[in-house]
Amino acid sequence: MTSQKTQKNLSLFLTAGALLFCFLMLSSVAAAQGPVTQPPYHLSVFATSANGNSQPDSIVQWRDSVLIGFGDHVAKDGSDGKSSTIVQYSLSGDVQRTFSVPGHNDGLRIVSDDELWALQNEDANPNLVVIDLETGQQKMFSFAPTVHGGGFDDMVVKGGQVLMTASNPNLNAQGVNVFPALVSASLSGSTVVVEPVLNGNANATDIPTGSSVQLNLTDPDSMTIDPRGNIVLDSQADGELVFIRNPLSDSPEVGRILITKSTGGSTTVDDTGFARGGETFLLFTDLAGDTIYRLDSPPFGFEPGVAYSASDSDGLVGTLNLDNGILTPIVTGLGSARGMLFVRADGSRGHDDDRKLKRSVPERASASRLALSN
Repeated sequence: MTSQKTQKNLSLFLTAGALLFCFLMLSSVAAAQGPVTQPPYHLSVFATSANGNSQPDSIVQWRDSVLIGFGDHVAKDGSDGKSSTIVQYSLSGDVQRTFSVPGHNDGLRIVSDDELWALQNEDANPNLVVIDLETGQQKMFSFAPTVHGGGFDDMVVKGGQVLMTASNPNLNAQGVNVFPALVSASLSGSTVVVEPVLNGNANATDIPTGSSVQLNLTDPDSMTIDPRGNIVLDSQADGELVFIRNPLSDSPEVGRILITKSTGGSTTVDDTGFARGGETFLLFTDLAGDTIYRLDSPPFGFEPGVAYSASDSDGLVGTLNLDNGILTPIVTGLGSARGMLFVRADGSRGHDDDRKLKRSVPERASASRLALSN
């Protein structure tokens, strides 16, 4: 009796061991295969983390080079006192120079012609470093204590003003963000002065249904500008994109879409980019994989105006339908896709390169309301 029981337990143990071995082997094979790309797209490695840098994230283009921010496992509130790295690459992926900035870098933007604005510490204690890319000189700017309790994540230049997302906000007792989710920013001495633009609980139109909704932006994150000139704000953990027309007017038009996968279920995205015409390719970062990838669309290139999004939670890059929010994967098997940029091989600018700043900021003026669908 004891012998039969021992043999049965041994058999179960061997079966479980064999299943575990098969699972580990399949996982190893999948990892070795790396990302999977749908035709006609072609994926290649642009660069990998090196020299102790890690966690590549935001990407911007300056002339015939790109600059990429590396988080380097620095605390997102800067509490560990460490610095992160910004690396400048040629368009073929060769390192040209590096910059060190105090805190955890998250947002990058080219402002005017030759200034790189770098935002650090998106969770709390934010700072801004402005780098003159011609000379390499850096200047650090501080923020007053933030009304929303967090930091600032990303920025765009629109209408001659810098706009920033107010990230990691405190929520009220009902779990609602009643603080500004979008602010305008200007420099005064060594300080960044911010003014509210859009609250986290603003009213909006649900784009797929046309119904009115109240937003609750608990995680304002990345931003870009679409081909129609709308600001596109990603509320990452909420799984939604917010479109804002005339943000600096008295009557901005706001719409939102919830993001779902074509295979079913909701997902979150980090960056969204819009394909440009002409000779262009897409760069995106895999933060968990410490790799920057290049995506090409032969033989005729990307369709201008099509939206592409990087999903951090599902490790994929796909095309985004702006009518219904459905994300269709074209690259899967990534660790955590983050920063994204369509790069022009000739170094020219696109619709999202409204870099010029106004030296004096006028009061907001009323503007006619324009439908998001225009």
